[in-house]
Amino acid sequence: MATLYVSPHPDDFRSLLALLAAEAWPSSGVKIVTDNPPANLCARSTPALVLGAGDGGAVLSGANAVAWYLAVQGKRAGAGVKQQSEVWQWLSFADNELIPPSCAVVFPLMGVTLDKKLQQTSRVELLRILKVLDKMLEPKTYLVGESVTLADMAVASALLLPFKYALEPSDRDALTNVTRWFTTCINQPHFIKVLGKVTLCEKMAPEKTNAEAKACSNPCAAAAAGDMAQATPNGPPKTEAQLKKEAKKREKLEKFQQKKEMEAKKKTQPVTEKKAKPEKKELGVISYNIPTPTGEKKDVVSPLPDSYSPQYVEAAWYPWWEKQGFFKPEYGRQSISDPNPQGIFMMCIPPPNVTGSLHLGHALTNAIQDCLTRWHRMRGETTLWNPGCDHAGIATQVVVEKKLMRDKGMSRHDLGREKFIEEVWKWKNEKGDRIYHQLKKLGSSLDWDRACFTMDPKLSYAVQEAFIRMHDEGVIYRSKRLVNWSCSLNSAISDIEVDKKELMGRTLLPVPGYKDKVEFGVLVSFAYKVDGSDEEVIVATTRIETMLGDTAVAVHPDDSRYRHLKGKMVAHPFCERKMPVVFDDFVDMSFGTGAVKITPAHDHNDYEVGVRHGLPFVNILDENGLLINVPPPFLGMKRFEARKAVLEALQDRGHFREVKDNPMVVPVCSRSKDIVEPLLKPQWYVSCTDMGKQAADAVREGRLKIIPDHHLKTWFNWMDNIRDWCISRQLWWGHRIPAYFITVNDPSVKPGEDVDGHYWVSGRTAEEAREKAAKRFNVTSDKVALRQDEDVLDTWFSSGIFPFSIFGWPNETRDLSVFYPGTLLETGHDILFFWVARMVMMGLKLTGKLPFKEVYLHAVVRDAHGRKMSKSLGNVIDPLDVITGISLEGLHAQLTFSNLDPVEVERAKQGQKSDYPNGIPECGTDALRFALCAYTSQGRDINLDVNRILGYRHFCNKLWNAVKFAMKTLGDNFVPSEKAQMCGEESVADRWILSRLSAAVGLCDAGFKAYDFPAITTAIYNFWLYELCDVYLESVKPVFSKEGDEKQAGVCRQTLYTCLDVGLRLLSPIMPFVTEELYQRLPRRRPQLDAPSICVTPYPDAQEFCWNSDEVDRNMDFVMNVVKTIRSLRADYNLTKTRADCYLQCADAATVSLVQTSNVQIQTLSYSQAVIPLSAEQVVPAGCAVAIASDRCTVNLMIKGLIDVDKELSKLQAKKGELTKLMEKLHDKMATGDYRDKVPLKVQQQDGEKLRQSQTELDKVQEAMDNFSKMK
Repeated sequence: MATLYVSPHPDDFRSLLALLAAEAWPSSGVKIVTDNPPANLCARSTPALVLGAGDGGAVLSGANAVAWYLAVQGKRAGAGVKQQSEVWQWLSFADNELIPPSCAVVFPLMGVTLDKKLQQTSRVELLRILKVLDKMLEPKTYLVGESVTLADMAVASALLLPFKYALEPSDRDALTNVTRWFTTCINQPHFIKVLGKVTLCEKMAPEKTNAEAKACSNPCAAAAAGDMAQATPNGPPKTEAQLKKEAKKREKLEKFQQKKEMEAKKKTQPVTEKKAKPEKKELGVISYNIPTPTGEKKDVVSPLPDSYSPQYVEAAWYPWWEKQGFFKPEYGRQSISDPNPQGIFMMCIPPPNVTGSLHLGHALTNAIQDCLTRWHRMRGETTLWNPGCDHAGIATQVVVEKKLMRDKGMSRHDLGREKFIEEVWKWKNEKGDRIYHQLKKLGSSLDWDRACFTMDPKLSYAVQEAFIRMHDEGVIYRSKRLVNWSCSLNSAISDIEVDKKELMGRTLLPVPGYKDKVEFGVLVSFAYKVDGSDEEVIVATTRIETMLGDTAVAVHPDDSRYRHLKGKMVAHPFCERKMPVVFDDFVDMSFGTGAVKITPAHDHNDYEVGVRHGLPFVNILDENGLLINVPPPFLGMKRFEARKAVLEALQDRGHFREVKDNPMVVPVCSRSKDIVEPLLKPQWYVSCTDMGKQAADAVREGRLKIIPDHHLKTWFNWMDNIRDWCISRQLWWGHRIPAYFITVNDPSVKPGEDVDGHYWVSGRTAEEAREKAAKRFNVTSDKVALRQDEDVLDTWFSSGIFPFSIFGWPNETRDLSVFYPGTLLETGHDILFFWVARMVMMGLKLTGKLPFKEVYLHAVVRDAHGRKMSKSLGNVIDPLDVITGISLEGLHAQLTFSNLDPVEVERAKQGQKSDYPNGIPECGTDALRFALCAYTSQGRDINLDVNRILGYRHFCNKLWNAVKFAMKTLGDNFVPSEKAQMCGEESVADRWILSRLSAAVGLCDAGFKAYDFPAITTAIYNFWLYELCDVYLESVKPVFSKEGDEKQAGVCRQTLYTCLDVGLRLLSPIMPFVTEELYQRLPRRRPQLDAPSICVTPYPDAQEFCWNSDEVDRNMDFVMNVVKTIRSLRADYNLTKTRADCYLQCADAATVSLVQTSNVQIQTLSYSQAVIPLSAEQVVPAGCAVAIASDRCTVNLMIKGLIDVDKELSKLQAKKGELTKLMEKLHDKMATGDYRDKVPLKVQQQDGEKLRQSQTELDKVQEAMDNFSKMK
């Protein structure tokens, strides 16, 4: 019996770790002794484990060594080498990363005197580490695998003291995943047995005990403080004096390091760095801390924070929207069946896999779909965006099978079908709604009460009904054909689950089930001997093992080299098989020798040749990839081991000719990473010819519109050349096929074969199927025996009927009658065939209606360099990382616990370091959505740059500040008019901004109707930033500062309110959170009647806001040209802080009048002292700098007396000298005799352009010198 010596102190986390590990091995009978080990055992410290009886037993000392031994015995150290390595990593993480700062934070609270500053810096460090850990735990329940391991025990032990004494509720709220995981751990039975009930910290404060006594009596504190000071783990406890001394040393070291970092930073910072200071304040994190029960409205009375912070803005709104029912089509109406003159908008979500987590493809899809949904809802339409989740047959089964093997060491076959499916449902109920929470984080306005799962009873019944109807009609039939087979999964897979890996030549690839990598990308040539002669035919293949299944050699009918072989046979070298030479047009005479080996049972092209020529189909592979129907020694070999054996045998027998590199595409199963094999299997197929023609005709006739239209070519190519669809999958998780094989116990009925569809019947129940079978064979039902097909249906089958199965089809429900057919299907173009086409075909077949009227296909998201998102490149971005921000270390940590091999991890880290040297800053949901919409140009891939998303976060801040300033300007007593309308007293600036607002409304309306999202975002961005903020708000500041002009100020306030109200509503579908936050602070036009949320207010309509005026816009364009010209002159003469008089010489009376009308705007925006319009005849005062604003106006800026003339003349004289010297040099170069002949034409053109530019610049310098000379 082993004896475990542990410390008696309840907070000694090292002993607690050992106890947890011992408790995880309950059958060990380990004896626990709460004391130091006897001196004769030479154990360095507690915990210590003595193995065996007496003094001669082996001794393990130290928490990690003891815990590892006990965990291995208790099978808690991870399943397999990979998991054990991960567990050891976490042990190291707990020891080196967590324990030092944890102790530095907690020990002062327990009476150990440490430097206060050290405690504070350690707290910051601890929270930083926990944030990284929080991110890593987001998709996980436990640290390694799907059950508690030593990794959880070690990290939880290291965090026990912080959770008990230091991490307050606000800290835990910010660490939701860590807190969830820690709470899960401490509530495990063996944790409870060791720790008892753990009370979490409510307020960080010192324990009320005598400090000295505590320090002396707390071996935990002393031992772990040694760790904190980088002492040897489990070393002898240090005195308080030693701890103080080491703390001082560490503080000095930290100060020195900070000083060095500051010096290095100063050296690398440019002079202009100071301008970035406001940005730091802008990116500050502000949290919403006002207690708000879930679902209750957020506080909108308290003052807005100084700057925009996503954490503050995005808090609390979504649960309120959801509770209020804003996302339901029933909102605001008596019944969804009542006619709505505004119309109905219905769209179903492309159901994400239940195993999935959010990625940028989801983010793009949902940003676009939510924008469209919110826009239609605000237009007053009866709006439904229906959520759902796909059961993801293969992906889910793989996940649960791995979990089962890790947790219980069992396969699904050990468990049995029913028990295994119970395990899958259990997993789904625990983990399956993760992606729903992530969609809510994106602000997706889905009607969650209508959420559907494809394995729900309602949808399962619809799937069964669809199969039976299509089978009874003969559209679904049984056939034996080639399928994509994954030997690892033991199942057929769909084309979309096959990744095509392109190889440039010889490449070694890892294959599941093989220790060594397998060679691909080579072409092996070998010879078949012509039967009865010495002649041979040379053929080549990239899959040499398949020659064991060859049944013919094919040549082209026009190939003169082989005409004499007509009717001849070739001999197989390894069996008695004689194979005909067949003549077929599919052979490419120019490739290789012009002769092709034919393996009908293992190649799609060869299959067609085999059918055409009636060749034997010899299947040489079983479902596991082992060779069958082949002679020894190949019989029973694994397929890629046979590859080597066949090559060696060909060499031995003199049939081998050569091997060379060959570019090729290798089919790889996306789920298992196995090499896909074409395999002959009896399966169920859907006849697609007629349905494909109907789907193609629907588009050709304009009944179904595909946007953008460049996808039409792909659509017609697929639909016009469609093949029948294999819907059988050899899985357990999914919709079991409701088909039964019939055996009739009657001598008059001969036994049937599996591939004979006559012996298969479908039914809703076995009884119904038996009655069908009895009727078919004209026997009594008691003579019929049935065997239900073990296979399940392809996941795309249930997805194909998703648009109507979610509403209860085949039952005539109210939702089905109201919402089917839908309005729009929005998705990525990569699943146009796999999902969109099948929905169209099955919708037409089963309901007689198209499932939707329009299909909008968005582009593929790539990184900033245009590369496809790939984990191995390190450029895969989790949208939640963009929303909340993540450090570079956090990004690296995600890679550490991924499935990449070490080489790929290192390459990915370098990619992350290059693209995100400072990590990804917190951008927020609104900025991410806006960026994705701004990028979505039709027909182009999206190269997503995180810096651009950050730019839109800055836009949010600009919006925030503008509304804050405007609300201050409006004042507390402002009352908006009941309707947005012009009163006739508006100033030039008022009329212009309302014209621009109307233009923005029109552009947004047209953009939404045309799915032109960049046009929408550009219109909104330009209005808020360049028109409202940069021009209007600046130009009206004098109006509010003037005394006595209250009437004009009142008109201006109404205009400003209209701009805020309409501008926020325009932006709301794209940026729902910040617009709601700001809109709630605005006064209402009709407080009792207006909608409670911006998401259900009317979207601005071009007919209502019809103030767009070309004349007003032209006049303002003229004013802004004048302003820009004045600003340019001021910059030329460095008048940054000095205001100067400006004389505007106008070409005609109309321009003079326009300048007079716009005088205040020009003066304010150009920072001029006074703006004086002059007619063409009036003389401009001397001492002005001159610039032309347009053909109607010349700007004259009075600079005399504002600048040092002699100094400016001196500068200009020097500049003139430089230009003259440069021009002389160019003239000399161009004047050489051989210049035209020897100097390249491009260089000659560049020299000529330099000369022209220099002459223009010289003329300007001379003109300025003349002007300055007049001022002297």
